[in-house]
Amino acid sequence: MGELQKINSQKAGARVSTTDPECRIMGQSDGGYAPSYNVQISTDAKEKVVVAVSISQCPADQTLLPSAMDEIEKTTGTKPEQLVVDAGFTTRDAILTAEERGIDLIGSFADKGTPEVLFRNRGIGEAFYPEKFRFDPDRNVSICPEGKILASKGNHVERGNTRFYYKGRECKNCPSTPSCCPKSPKGRYISRNENDPRVDVFIEKMETDEAKAISRKRSEVAEFPNAWIKEKFGLRQFRLRGLVKAGIEALWACFTYNIKLWIRLCGRRRLYVIG
Repeated sequence: MGELQKINSQKAGARVSTTDPECRIMGQSDGGYAPSYNVQISTDAKEKVVVAVSISQCPADQTLLPSAMDEIEKTTGTKPEQLVVDAGFTTRDAILTAEERGIDLIGSFADKGTPEVLFRNRGIGEAFYPEKFRFDPDRNVSICPEGKILASKGNHVERGNTRFYYKGRECKNCPSTPSCCPKSPKGRYISRNENDPRVDVFIEKMETDEAKAISRKRSEVAEFPNAWIKEKFGLRQFRLRGLVKAGIEALWACFTYNIKLWIRLCGRRRLYVIG
């Protein structure tokens, strides 16, 4: 969310920004870009009550889960037993963070790897995609479909994942070079990921019917307050500028939503006595 506002200057000819200097340009649902903030709302799964609100200048949801956990604990005085998130939040770092805090994380996780279109653009044939290469753990080498060796060239360690790199030693005179590495005169490079064991445990958990059933409930819980605030309150653009003031506006909107929800829930539970 973000609203363009004109800033008047006392000095003639002065050029200043016409946007909120604290917001950032972010992608929009219509495919365009606009000055925005990233607002995250945490919702109780039973009653759909908003229990935490956070606002950020970062457009990437992947980095915002720890702050959402902090806000939930700050607001409720306790850590959630379980968090259900969408694929935008489900990263290796988020999986480990939840595990370290004793929170059961439920979310769609897909390690997509390199898009196939990049291999096609490089002229690499399907027979030589990375999954066609075989890893030999005893020698720590990768073996290509032609049976040739790609030697280890080191690794890069990230939180939750280690990426190993391999380079071909016999590519120069290989007859399959036009299909395997036509644009790489130094030979074929490939990489292999090795997850933290806790990430693998999470992936196995998400394959169970129980975890999938819980994950399917996310939309009806998470999207309801967002839709209500946008449609009922008309809050699609902030009326205030600056991270703090925009955060206050988001907080008041969620507070108002909670009051209206409380009134509706109280009406449901009203007891009538006749006689």
